Amino acid sequence: MNPNDFETRMREGEFFHSLRLLRGAWCVLRVDGRGFSRFTEGRYEKPFDATLHQQMVRTASALVEELQGVYAYTESDEISVLFRPDWSLFDREVEKLVSISAGLASATFTHVAGVPAVFDSRVWMGVGESAVVDYFRWRQADATRCALHGWCYWTLRKEGQSVAQASRALHGRSVGFKNELLFQRGINFNELPLWQRRGTGISWERYEKEGVDPRNGQTVRTWRRRLRVDESLPMKEEYDAYVRERMRAPAP
Repeated sequence: MNPNDFETRMREGEFFHSLRLLRGAWCVLRVDGRGFSRFTEGRYEKPFDATLHQQMVRTASALVEELQGVYAYTESDEISVLFRPDWSLFDREVEKLVSISAGLASATFTHVAGVPAVFDSRVWMGVGESAVVDYFRWRQADATRCALHGWCYWTLRKEGQSVAQASRALHGRSVGFKNELLFQRGINFNELPLWQRRGTGISWERYEKEGVDPRNGQTVRTWRRRLRVDESLPMKEEYDAYVRERMRAPAP
């Protein structure tokens, strides 16, 4: 058998679509923890845990740094990472980007948490700045909704209600009802930490670093970059402007 023929025949068994992200489009890779409702049970405080939050921030930072992202937003067990229209990593192959982002998130979180965890990944694309802003507004609105519901649900559970009872008590209830439920128990939702209610942003910033030139011993200043974690995100129109500013920042 000709070795080249054998190689060709084996390669034909590898099924790839070779689908690529649309050139010139902004794109987001969103990773989500797989089965995290069960994974976090018994390991983390409910409804929010500062340790889990920091582990998600570390995972989001790794995705931005390793995949050359512009901005990342994380809330609960999900992370959205934004990439520029001219981003060309792995020639924009969807299979590569989805598998590597999920693998990187899984490996990073497992490393920092010390417990095996798995993430999946998907791609979102937008043709202009407004679409990108809408995307991140959508995810922040989801964070706020889930935070309010989670606080209500786990407050009822800690009072002794079962899963079914707590779920039934909150089904179809309004935002006002849920806020009042918490307020009657001494919890003001609007005073909870912003990272719980609005999520967390991660982006690049430039900073000046002082050093010494080994050739002549003179002090020199250089510009470097680092990731900045923002746990006090604005909302609504202010958040729109916040996202646009990061989209228009110089490439890292």
